[in-house]
Amino acid sequence: MTITTATLREMARSIFIQSLTDCSVEEAFARLVRVSDSGRRVLIGGSEAIDLEHLKHLRIVAVGKASATMLGALLNCLKGLPHDVAGILIAGAQPANLPPGFQFFAGGHPLPNEASQAGARAALEMLHGLREGRSDAAATLCLFLISGGGSAMMELPLDPSITLAEMRSFYQELVHSGASIAEINCIRKHFSAVKGGRLAVAAAGVATLSLLVSDVAPDHLDALASGPTLPDTSTVDQCREIVARYGLQDQFPAAVRRFFDRLDLPETPKPGSFAGKAITLLSSDQLAAAARVRAEGLGFHAVIDNTCDDWDYQAAAEYLVGRLRSLRSIHPRICLISAGEVTVKLPSTLSKRGLTGVGGRNQHFSLYAATLLDPSDASTVILSAGSDGIDGNSQAAGAVVDEGTLETDAQYGDAAAQKYLREFDSHSILAPLGSTIVTGPTGNNLRDLRILLAAN
Repeated sequence: MTITTATLREMARSIFIQSLTDCSVEEAFARLVRVSDSGRRVLIGGSEAIDLEHLKHLRIVAVGKASATMLGALLNCLKGLPHDVAGILIAGAQPANLPPGFQFFAGGHPLPNEASQAGARAALEMLHGLREGRSDAAATLCLFLISGGGSAMMELPLDPSITLAEMRSFYQELVHSGASIAEINCIRKHFSAVKGGRLAVAAAGVATLSLLVSDVAPDHLDALASGPTLPDTSTVDQCREIVARYGLQDQFPAAVRRFFDRLDLPETPKPGSFAGKAITLLSSDQLAAAARVRAEGLGFHAVIDNTCDDWDYQAAAEYLVGRLRSLRSIHPRICLISAGEVTVKLPSTLSKRGLTGVGGRNQHFSLYAATLLDPSDASTVILSAGSDGIDGNSQAAGAVVDEGTLETDAQYGDAAAQKYLREFDSHSILAPLGSTIVTGPTGNNLRDLRILLAAN
C-alpha cells in the first residue's frame, strides 16, 4: 500500500521526537550511578567505580546547552548522600530548583556575553580554591558536566586586554566562516584561558571526572565545548593554518589579530600532561541508533550514513538525496539516517548589505534539499533538525520538506527558494509553508539529525 507524503512527514517528525526521548539525559545518569553489591552508591565509568559515599566534598562545574538538565539529573541521583555539594552552573536559563551552594550564570550563545566571562572567572576561582589549603583532597571530587554550546557560554580570553566587544566580533567571524566545529574550536582553544584543557589544569591535585553529552564527532571529543577539561590534540600550527585557510585574520578585530600574530602564542596542555578522565553519557551515535530502531518499528529498512558530517550543506544534500534514490531502487520503504552537522558559510557582506536572514543550518539544508527533488521523487520526505531544539537565530529546530514543498507560483516556487537561500533567510519561506519543526529548547544537545524517508 502506498504511503501518502503527508503520512511520511508525520512519520519523520515522530522518528525525530521519539529519538530525542530515547536519548534522555535523566536515563543516562540513572545508568551511570548505581547501587553496588554492598549497598553503596557508586559512579560507574569504564573499568573504574567511584564510591560516592566515601566522598565528603563534591564540586561541580556544569556548562553548555544541556548543563541544567545534566545537573538536575545528577543531583537527583545523589539525594540522601551526606556530601558538601556546591558548584557553578553556566546555562541558557536558570532552573527553578537550583539548590543552595550553586552560582548561576546565563552564558551567551552563539556569542559570549558578560555572564560568560563571569562564569569562567567563578569556575577558575572555585577550582583554585580546591587545591589551595585543603587537607582532605582524597575525599574531594570535582565533576565537570560538559555539553555543546559551552564554548560561548563560558569564555575568557588568554589576553586580558581583549574586550568583550572584540571577543564577540571574533566569535561572529568564526561562526560565519564555514569552518567545521572542530576547526572553529581549535582556534577557540588557543584563544581561551578556560579551553583546551586549561579548566582542568586549574584543579590540579584534586580528583576530577568529566561527564559529556556530546555534540561533536565521537573521535573529536576534545572539541566538545572546545575541550575545557580534556588534553588538547590540536596545535598552534594547526590553529594558524585554519585561520589562514579561511581568510579569518583580516576579519578579526585588531586586538585579536595581534594576539594570533604573537610568535610565542601559548600552546594548550597536551595528552600526557594531565589525567583527563571522561565518560561520554550520550552522543550523536546513540541518537542515530535510536532513530534507526524507531524507523524499523514503522516498517522501514533503515540505513545510517554519516559520511557527509561537516560537509558543506549543498554537497551534503546532493549526496544524501542521491544515496536515498539509490537505496529506494532496492528497498520499497527506506529510511536514510545521517547524524552530525553541515556547514554554511555566510559572506561578510551580508550584514553590510543590511540583510538579516532568519534560520539556521538545518533549515538551510532542508530548503536546498527541496530544490533537488522533482516529480520522480514522489513520496519522498527530508527532515533536518537540531537535537537542542534551536536552529540558528530562529525559533525552530529545523524543517521537513518533500517533493511538493516548493510550488510553481512565484511566491513559493523554486526561484523564490533560491532567493531565500542567497539571503540566508530559509525560515521566512519554510514557516509559512508549515515545514518548520518547533520543539523549544530540549535540554539536550547531540548534534543534528537528518531523516530521509521514501516509499514506493
